[in-house]
Formats: sequence, C-alpha cells, structure tokens
Amino acid sequence: MHPQILRHKFHAGLFMGLRIIWPILSMLLGLLIAAGLLVGALEGWSIPDSVYFALVTGLTIGYGDFAPTLLVTRVLAIGIGVCGVVCTALLAAVAVGALAAAFRQEFPCPGAPSAEP
Repeated sequence: MHPQILRHKFHAGLFMGLRIIWPILSMLLGLLIAAGLLVGALEGWSIPDSVYFALVTGLTIGYGDFAPTLLVTRVLAIGIGVCGVVCTALLAAVAVGALAAAFRQEFPCPGAPSAEP
C-alpha cells in the first residue's frame, strides 16, 4: 500500500466535502467577521483590529490584546466564539470523514456489506 495513493484519496475526499459544506462555512465565516466588525465599531477599534479580534476569538485563542468592555460586545464575543467552534468542528468533521473514506477504500473490511449495487 502506497501512502501517496492514500493521501491522494484523502485530498480528493477532503475537497469534495469542502465543496459540499462551503455555503454553510462561508456563511459562518461571514457572520463571524460581521460580528467582529460590529464589536469593533462599538468599541472604537479599527477595521483590521476588529477582523483580527474576530478571528482570534473565533479560533478560541484569545490573546487578550483586544478585549470588549461593553456588555453587548461581550455577548457578541461569546457568539463569535461559538461560531468559530462550529466552523472548526465542520472542518474537522469533513477531514475525519475524508480520512475514514480513504481508509475504507484502501483497506476494505472482509465480510462488510459493500456500498456498490
């Protein structure tokens, strides 16, 4: 078994999965950025700082160099964090599914029902 074949099948499955979830993923990313811009506007931050805050908060890194002070912006920051966790979970689910499919193609289980008609 060649690792290159397995890698190729994984990449093919990954890109197929990303094509399927791209509308959902792009909507979530747009929502994340929009919420970050709203937080930045309410807090008086620049646009690059607001986008940076949204991405760092969405990835749940939270360096702390930008922190919302108003109650409404703190609530929005929680929403940004939840949105980022959902984005990360979607990407992880697609990657795990692609890897599992690649392994099933390369190492079929004897006696398992096949998906082919």
